[in-house]
Amino acid sequence: MTAHTVEYIRYLIPEEQSALFLAAYSRAAAHLAAAPQCVDYELARSEEDFQHYVLRITWTSTEDAVEGFRESELFTDFVAEIGSFTPFVEETRHYKPTTVRGTGAAVPTLYAWAGGAEAFARLTEVFYDKVLKDDVLAPVFEGLAAEHAEHVASWFGEVFGGPPVYSETQGGHGHMVAKHLGKGITETQRRRWVNLVQDAADEAGLPTDAEFRSAFVAYAEWGTRLAVYFSGPDAVAPAEQAVPRWTWGSAPPYQVPSSSSSSSSDAGRA
Repeated sequence: MTAHTVEYIRYLIPEEQSALFLAAYSRAAAHLAAAPQCVDYELARSEEDFQHYVLRITWTSTEDAVEGFRESELFTDFVAEIGSFTPFVEETRHYKPTTVRGTGAAVPTLYAWAGGAEAFARLTEVFYDKVLKDDVLAPVFEGLAAEHAEHVASWFGEVFGGPPVYSETQGGHGHMVAKHLGKGITETQRRRWVNLVQDAADEAGLPTDAEFRSAFVAYAEWGTRLAVYFSGPDAVAPAEQAVPRWTWGSAPPYQVPSSSSSSSSDAGRA
């Protein structure tokens, strides 16, 4: 799991300098955006007291921020824009995210949007009916257990924001990965899996709006590329990890080990 660092810089800017401050950061932001160590950033202003600002920067790591960005020419250019406001900094701290995270009810989960457990049960029923009749994929799933479709439905449900049924009954990400070890999945088989699951989504009546389908397909692409890697001869199973949680336009919670091809390392990023 990627362990980013979040830096918060708190400012107290005299009201008469606020316009200059915002203009300076609008220019300085270009240097943050160009930094390979920077994941994202946001400058927010207090609603209660307009003099208070907080700059949030997500870095790839604290070391990358301190030893990478701050020793680069980009940092020199960044400071040239906002350096005059340094005396107004109240606090600078770096934080590591904890496991306490999620989204609120204002944004429906992909699981809820799809139709919940019943929708994913329909999906896997239709999908595996297709798989077992498919010349390319049938050999991979030879001897498929009767409960396999049910387990995959609970996996999909949990991945897309539903209850942790798979975790509670089967295990975490490592358990799913172990199912692929030694399978030798080919690129042709991977592509067929992605195509058939999209066909199954159509037949099972999953939402067809662009936002849901783009997230659904992004997960299918990302997950199958990991499956190919972990089914290969040089794969090393990861330590036990939680089931990934996929959201609207989210970045993947896991990265393929660096020994794998670079084309897979960022699969699914949005």
